[in-house]
Amino acid sequence: MIIVPGPSSKELGHKIAQLLNEEIISIEQKVFPDGENYLRFTGEVEGEEVIVVQTMGPPQNTSLIQLLFMLRTLKELGAKKTIAIVPYFAYARQDERYRPGEVVSAKIVIDLLEKVGADKFITFDIHNLKLLKYFKIEAINLTAMPLIGEFFSKFKLRKPFVLAPDQENPKRAEIVAKILGCDYSWLDKFRDRVTGEIESKIHEDFDVSDKDVIIVDDIISTGKTIVNAIEILKRKGAKDIYVGCTHPVLAPGALERITKAGAKVIVATDSISSNISKISLAPLIAGYVKKGQL
Repeated sequence: MIIVPGPSSKELGHKIAQLLNEEIISIEQKVFPDGENYLRFTGEVEGEEVIVVQTMGPPQNTSLIQLLFMLRTLKELGAKKTIAIVPYFAYARQDERYRPGEVVSAKIVIDLLEKVGADKFITFDIHNLKLLKYFKIEAINLTAMPLIGEFFSKFKLRKPFVLAPDQENPKRAEIVAKILGCDYSWLDKFRDRVTGEIESKIHEDFDVSDKDVIIVDDIISTGKTIVNAIEILKRKGAKDIYVGCTHPVLAPGALERITKAGAKVIVATDSISSNISKISLAPLIAGYVKKGQL
């Protein structure tokens, strides 16, 4: 087995290879003056099973095109099997045509990955699980929520409570709550498809008075969903508020927005490299490989 740490996931790819004690083939990369990407594999892959680790974090278009280039080239160079580990799957939020004429980008990206030769696709906390059904190749969604739960279990939390800031996947909050041995709930979120404005409402009443609350989500982009949740929690008397997510996309101003709203700690995984990426996915990925699940 060979591990290829892609340009957008160099550190994570190296961590995985070290934990597995597997060979690394590095990518030589440069950008031409006109902005086009140049990539080159620095070792032989013929007849080998190759894992490419390449997240689709910002800049998403560059990360995606690099991934497509690598997967197609591996096939051309004779790799026996190519496994794409894509911690953050960009464009997953546009998973259907909500308004007439919209591009369903998630389906297009999936089609491209299959056409260039990916044999298997692995990601984390995909925005909508139904996307897995669109793949013709084997597609696996893992969750980082156990890692986030373990991270917060080391804190001296006072009467902890876990909240998911939207209704799309309360299972994430349930996983973290089980680790912390506490209750959980979620909010109902509504987004205006034209303006992008977000409104959050309480799904069912819950008591967080004088409790420490952990908000868990798959993605933090603008941070507005988290801010809405924090404001609701503060009105309900929550004590300290913590935030954990898998994918720190972090549009400009997101962290400042969440901190100003009252979050005590904001933490994420290294699915995308950021200054809040305190939790590594490498042990989880390596454990998955060691169990022979590839």
